[in-house]
Amino acid sequence: MLLRPKLPDAAPVATAHVVASAEHRAAPVACSCSHAHAPVPSANSPAAPFLARPAAAVACVLLVGVVLTALLATVAITAVSVSIAALVLRSLLNGANKR
Repeated sequence: MLLRPKLPDAAPVATAHVVASAEHRAAPVACSCSHAHAPVPSANSPAAPFLARPAAAVACVLLVGVVLTALLATVAITAVSVSIAALVLRSLLNGANKR
């Protein structure tokens, strides 16, 4: 009982922010000046930060996988080279004892 973490009862319910549709937005007033108007933000723009996070997570997972694979290959190459060195030393020592 002492080692069990206390979990929260329930997650708080997130309330959705309602974005006004294109029908309820005020139409931009046309003016006679020649400056460029700022683009009207679309309804999909609030989702843009959330779409970038899964891509970053996938990139991090791939990067960690590549690093771990490189470390495993390094350990395997080191083990092979140490075993070859041990075989060479053993053959040299056995040849010296037989003479």
